[in-house]
Amino acid sequence: MQKLTEQIKDTAKKLLEEKKVDVVVGFAQGSLPLRGTPLFARTPEEADKLVWSRGCENNLANYLRKREDKAAVVAKGCDVRSIVALIKENQINRDNLYIIGVPCDGMIDRKKVEKLLDGKEVLEAIENGNSLELKGKGFTKTVDVKDVLHNSCLDCRYGNPVIYDELIGEPIPAKGDDDFADIKEFEAKSPAERRNHFVQEFSKCIRCYACRNACPMCYCEECFVDCSTPEWISKSATNVQDNILFQVVRVFHSAGRCADCGACERACPMSISLRVLTRKLVKDVKELFDAEAGVSMDDKPALATFTANDPEPFLVKE
Repeated sequence: MQKLTEQIKDTAKKLLEEKKVDVVVGFAQGSLPLRGTPLFARTPEEADKLVWSRGCENNLANYLRKREDKAAVVAKGCDVRSIVALIKENQINRDNLYIIGVPCDGMIDRKKVEKLLDGKEVLEAIENGNSLELKGKGFTKTVDVKDVLHNSCLDCRYGNPVIYDELIGEPIPAKGDDDFADIKEFEAKSPAERRNHFVQEFSKCIRCYACRNACPMCYCEECFVDCSTPEWISKSATNVQDNILFQVVRVFHSAGRCADCGACERACPMSISLRVLTRKLVKDVKELFDAEAGVSMDDKPALATFTANDPEPFLVKE
């Protein structure tokens, strides 16, 4: 990781020194172990703060919409898929963006780490290849990295950026197709069981909208939940049915656009399993339209196209 960090720094400094970009959007070390924080470097000196580690989990595509300056971004595979989707929706000007692509085989889920440590506080984390050494007050524990990766990283099939202007590091081996085993297991449940699952999960929702704000594809100037005329849902988070409605509509709005980056689920302070919904839509779009968001600059968005062979069972009376 240190080698990648130095390469990213060198690239960023060169771009800024040569005035090829006005800002480099990347990561700095966070105030806590295993935590990166977004950094906007506008000088070579500021670029020296850039880092790359398994704590660089944020989807930086969120900071690129409607920028008027020339920007570079340090982007992993899921970030780039979101960038491609946003370029197609005219939210990002490709000519004003320099993509520093970084192959990624997964980011660490701090909640999994906390569970393994029974809530003990991590004061230092040392990455060593496929292992992670965790240190705290009175303990040292070594864990396998694969055991503490985000679920979205375990499911990811696009660890290598699909487009880039410069690639840092070596491409990682490609994975096979996603079999959506988790979603198939959920689909096998009865309607009552599925509904009970959502009632239990969304009864925890405090309607903070962190999921919406973390999603690169949620960029409406006014969200439907903020409308007052008409008022689609109540303002109280105690209404579970309205919580479900908010999440279902939010996910429907991302159909064919979601890169399954997991930003929504990571941002949730209540640990709600939001990816059950998002991955269900990703699976349906893949099966119905053979489309995946952000994997090609040439393909049009799945729901922005029409062919005579499009499946339309809702139009047929049985």
